[in-house]
Amino acid sequence: MAEDLDNRWYYNVDTGKAEKGPARRGFLESRLGPYATREEAERGLDELHRRNAVMDEEDKRWEEG
Repeated sequence: MAEDLDNRWYYNVDTGKAEKGPARRGFLESRLGPYATREEAERGLDELHRRNAVMDEEDKRWEEG
């Protein structure tokens, strides 16, 4: 199980870079993930923005009835 945690990727919003390995205490709020690959992690922030835009549109439609 610990080996699985060591092989996952994260996107660090503070550094703007993908990082491999388990989350370190105090750094959880700075990282998105986990992701299976470096490429997925590198797209982490873009994916977050895309999902937020979708949710904002859904909220707008709901509020408008």
